[in-house]
Amino acid sequence: MFATRQAFNLFQKRAFSASARQSSKVAILGAAGGIGQPLSLLMKLNPRVTELALYDIRGGPGVAADLSHINTNSTVTGYQPTPEGLRDALKGSEIVLIPAGVPRKRGMTRDDLFNTNASIVRDLAKAAADACPNANILVISNPVNSTVPIVAEVFKSKGVYNPKRLFGVTTLDVVRASRFISEVKNTDPANEEVTVVGGHSGVTIVPLISQSNHPDIEGETRDKLVNRIQFGGDEGVKAKDGAGSAALSMAFAGARSPSLCSSGQGVKGVVEPSFVDSPLYKDQGIDFFASRVELGPNGAEKVLPVGKVSPYEEKLLEAAFADLKKNIQKGIDFVKNNP
Repeated sequence: MFATRQAFNLFQKRAFSASARQSSKVAILGAAGGIGQPLSLLMKLNPRVTELALYDIRGGPGVAADLSHINTNSTVTGYQPTPEGLRDALKGSEIVLIPAGVPRKRGMTRDDLFNTNASIVRDLAKAAADACPNANILVISNPVNSTVPIVAEVFKSKGVYNPKRLFGVTTLDVVRASRFISEVKNTDPANEEVTVVGGHSGVTIVPLISQSNHPDIEGETRDKLVNRIQFGGDEGVKAKDGAGSAALSMAFAGARSPSLCSSGQGVKGVVEPSFVDSPLYKDQGIDFFASRVELGPNGAEKVLPVGKVSPYEEKLLEAAFADLKKNIQKGIDFVKNNP
């Protein structure tokens, strides 16, 4: 099933956390898709999730019926693809995961996905703002650099925006970084910690190798490693020959993100990477930025500083800022022009 037992142990450590189990309802919007189905399976295995609500424009009840046979304690309900079904799926949810949208295909950039996925995310955000305005919203739908600002603008328009409750899921960049660096160094990826900051596409993905276990990686080896982390998604698109993009690895990463379940239930010191409304570079016009975030009952309790970076990484950040500004503004403009 999973590539290694170590990987699953890490997943359990990050996503499940054993103490202080309490009730938690999680809604997945886009639950029947390539990411949605394995993500729903992994959430069914999470002992902190007691109620799983699955919604999609087609197939939600079928996925729910299938998962409901798994012998874990959570209940699973699939909702009809109607406004009422969406409202009921969201009502009472503490966490809302949004993988809905079309996948990236060969030759497409994340920006190419924008027009279709922007409309989908906008409409789902409207429903969430009405039905569960205090939930933690985790956006997986690409391009994350733009879809997260879309959700923010929708919530602002309805007067319910809480920047601590909105997250863009960038965990896959960290998962990839730890895997790829382990291949370079022939180590156990479960023991690798690589901080990745910036955004969630191309040059906006900035792995801080200087802060990893292997700051000695330099030169051509470092350049190839950084490029692979930034453009690792292209490998899956190419290998699937136009049939989709990263789905299983994204589901694994997405299922790790609801460590909000444990932090919201009293577990302290939970830190995950995420693309959030961040104070780190607002003075440079970057309102959203991915970095390590300390989670708690109120959502994003603290955005941790990037820390010391190398001159090489300073240049990577400069390149990331230029694209991030454009991506974020694109999402804001979309809602303004398409309310």
